[in-house]
Amino acid sequence: MALLDPLFRWDAVAQLFSDRARLQGMLDFESALARAEAAVGVIPASAAPAIAAKCRAEHFDASAIARAAAPAGSPAIPLVKDLTALVAKDAPDAARFVHWGATSQDAIDTGFILQARRALDAISSETDRLAASLAGLARKYRDTPVAARTWMQQALPTSFGLKAAGWLDAVDRHAGRVQEVRRRALVLQFGGAVGTLAALGNKGLDVAKALGAELDLPVPDLPWHSHRDRMAELATALALLTGTLGKIARDISLHMQTEVAEVFEPAGEGRGGSSTMPHKRNPVASAVALAAAVRVPGLAATMLSAMVEEQERGLGGWHAEWDTLPEIFSLSAGALHHLTDAVAGLELDPMKMAENLELTRGLIFAEAVQMALGPALGRLPAHDLVQAAARRALAEKRSLKDVLAADPQVAKHLPPAELGRLFDPRQYLGASQAMIDRVLAAHAARQKKSSAGED
Repeated sequence: MALLDPLFRWDAVAQLFSDRARLQGMLDFESALARAEAAVGVIPASAAPAIAAKCRAEHFDASAIARAAAPAGSPAIPLVKDLTALVAKDAPDAARFVHWGATSQDAIDTGFILQARRALDAISSETDRLAASLAGLARKYRDTPVAARTWMQQALPTSFGLKAAGWLDAVDRHAGRVQEVRRRALVLQFGGAVGTLAALGNKGLDVAKALGAELDLPVPDLPWHSHRDRMAELATALALLTGTLGKIARDISLHMQTEVAEVFEPAGEGRGGSSTMPHKRNPVASAVALAAAVRVPGLAATMLSAMVEEQERGLGGWHAEWDTLPEIFSLSAGALHHLTDAVAGLELDPMKMAENLELTRGLIFAEAVQMALGPALGRLPAHDLVQAAARRALAEKRSLKDVLAADPQVAKHLPPAELGRLFDPRQYLGASQAMIDRVLAAHAARQKKSSAGED
């Protein structure tokens, strides 16, 4: 359904999983295989350039390959057949060495790894862009009080900078996970029929080493045809990222509610409107991220289920990956891209935040007063005193500060100036400043490490 692609996907990544890109990934494997085998003397040196010259997706009819894949059981089988015929037209002798000693799964898996590597490059870059925007919000609004909400009710004051730092902290963890999964998952798949490379005689490991060098992929200790933890880890890493994107989107959309109106996605022509209500400003990027956060966990579960494969080659589980993992990449990348654009243009209303802090007539500062009275009265008596005052304030629709000021026991321990200070949200932000500084320092260290190529 291409009609929905611009809404839910990011073209820069979606194109990496197109039919043409999938064919090209397998053809890149075949081209590199020929060069590697020629380099170690398994096939004639003249065969490699003849094979490589035909390994271009535009030379092939993707629709015809798709139709042939249905009875064959995989697209690699008709692709190799067509490649062999294409090479034979110009170099009959070279055609004999197409796909020499390999199996279809080698081409399919390694081809996908090449696609995934380019996709992770784009995702990493976009994750860095999101993190940079969040770091900017944490710095800019570190002193801006906003109501923290637990169980979706006002709880205590916090700062919007700390909220943004929480988002940043999580996004930076995902950036680290992406780098970790790259190291473990982006490796060569090359094992031949059953993972022994027996068809290549005593040259199997030499070809594998040369093939890894051609594709710039690490060579694992042994092929992983039916061990799918690498693919599953790609899926789960992206699912975790998508979950955090959904959390950020949920927070933004809640802040955008009319009755809250503290934070807004950027406005623009044709953005966030309604077909019937001219006044609407809808959180469209948040909707995209939330939709992905609903869909991706189920797809990740499919990838985890597909790990239980039979002996040396999976039946059905491996096939279940072919649509599932590209969909996870595409949805995750789409959510990341759209939310990153929204966060970069996020609009805040600090005056509305301050106004909302007064909605409870001071009840949001009840804990601050309790803790101030605690050393003199004891924690539990202080709690009971403030709780009773809060109930009176609610029943009489008065401010908590006024009710407390009229209580002789409170007045005995808290002079008016001290009581007034307790109702200043900036005085009850705890260790938030230090926490923001720690997150920003960790973010800067990650950036420096990444720039140095140490990830």
